[in-house]
Amino acid sequence: MAPSTLPPVLAAIDVGTNAVRLELARPDADGALETLHQERDPIRPGEGVFATGAMPEETAERLLSTLRRYAALCKRHKALVRAVATSALRESRNRDDIVRRVREETGLDLEVVSGKEEARLICLGVLHRKPPNTRSLLIDIGGGSTEVAVTTGERPDHLWSLALGAVRLTEVFDASQEVSSKHLRLMRSFVAETVRKTLPEKVSGAPQRALGSSGTINAVVSFACGESGSLATARQISQAVDALAALPPERRRKRFDPRRADIIVSGALILEGVMKHLGVESVSAVNRGLRDGLLVDLLYRQDASHKDNRLTAAALEIGKRFFFDEKHSRQVSRLAVTLFDALAALHQLPLSTRPYLEVAALLHDIGNAVSYERHHKHTYYLIHNADIPGLSERERELVALVARYHRRSLPKVSHPNMVGLPTSEARTVRKLATLLRVADSLDCSHQQLIESLRATTLRDVVTLHLNARQPLDLELWDVNREVAYFRSVFGKRLSFHVSK
Repeated sequence: MAPSTLPPVLAAIDVGTNAVRLELARPDADGALETLHQERDPIRPGEGVFATGAMPEETAERLLSTLRRYAALCKRHKALVRAVATSALRESRNRDDIVRRVREETGLDLEVVSGKEEARLICLGVLHRKPPNTRSLLIDIGGGSTEVAVTTGERPDHLWSLALGAVRLTEVFDASQEVSSKHLRLMRSFVAETVRKTLPEKVSGAPQRALGSSGTINAVVSFACGESGSLATARQISQAVDALAALPPERRRKRFDPRRADIIVSGALILEGVMKHLGVESVSAVNRGLRDGLLVDLLYRQDASHKDNRLTAAALEIGKRFFFDEKHSRQVSRLAVTLFDALAALHQLPLSTRPYLEVAALLHDIGNAVSYERHHKHTYYLIHNADIPGLSERERELVALVARYHRRSLPKVSHPNMVGLPTSEARTVRKLATLLRVADSLDCSHQQLIESLRATTLRDVVTLHLNARQPLDLELWDVNREVAYFRSVFGKRLSFHVSK
């Protein structure tokens, strides 16, 4: 393959609680990822965060120094980058300042992902190319949180994030040194109570063998079943907890990396607690995780042929929570994405923005659950504060803006919600909101009268050919109010041709 035709290098950066990791990879012809370079820096980004509530300046400087080096490596490889931070930065009071400094000093857009998005990415990494009907139970123990997922293929059916991690538990109970039998009982009780409050007692269809994807789980399983083993029973894990707690700190440091040794008892206790609560019989350690999931996510974003329904499913779940008109929302979404596809040459937006329009269309009316009056503003607030696996915090904000401007005020750059947006993002919001306004008007009656839509462009006119099962008097009256704004955004007049 000639160098000019090689697929782009993908880069995943994971700012965890214990360490910061970088992986550079390139997809091959079969869609598998070939690792080009890996780095791991155990700089403990979460050190002190759970005790003080903020990342200390010394820690922030270590993080920035590491990310400057990673950014230079990504730039050298001309890589497409996704950089995320998990629970340590998620719970830090000065997270916004840290993210701003990272952007200014490294050029990286560091996403602080939710616990559910973290779990989704871990699923992608561990279960990539898993047979589509295979059921899996996945556990990942990080420094500040533990993610649990039940999946079909690589698609999560249920996601949970527990505010319980190996570093957090160690700091709360000062468990890096001696762990007495009384101390151990208290920690077990605390873990059991935290797990009970977050996880259901039984998950229908969940396998009794779990996959464990973190370095902590790998270390615990290896200790529990012997150096060469990667599968440990629940009984072996419980025995490992007792044995690890009984080891003097200096013996633990000889057996494990020093930083791992400090938190290994807490990690083992969390694994034991989750397995016991869910009735898991055994856990198999795997060497893939969040970083791999970031690479797979980047791979899917570059592949126009990859159809991923997770966002649609997540949006529908949120819509049902707010008692939305599902038939209307689905119709508006179908019309909006049809317009997006048909007018690609006109709007010239990247394919990666299509899901923003689809989700905004599905959720554009959820503000009605608060009040019909100004429901577009309520919709913005609800989406802005929602947890939507598959969307970063920044992407969720763009979706919220597109949905907010489906009626009333136009998304002009001078409007309060638009002030401060980068030019490219403001342009994206204006174009997507315009398509959504047209699509919403075309189901103004909420009767789904339009069966199909196609668009043709000729000189300065875009004609929408509408196949309808009944007259569209109300729809045509409403959509004509959007014609002037459509022309101001796209530079073309909008006309309509209706047939049965």
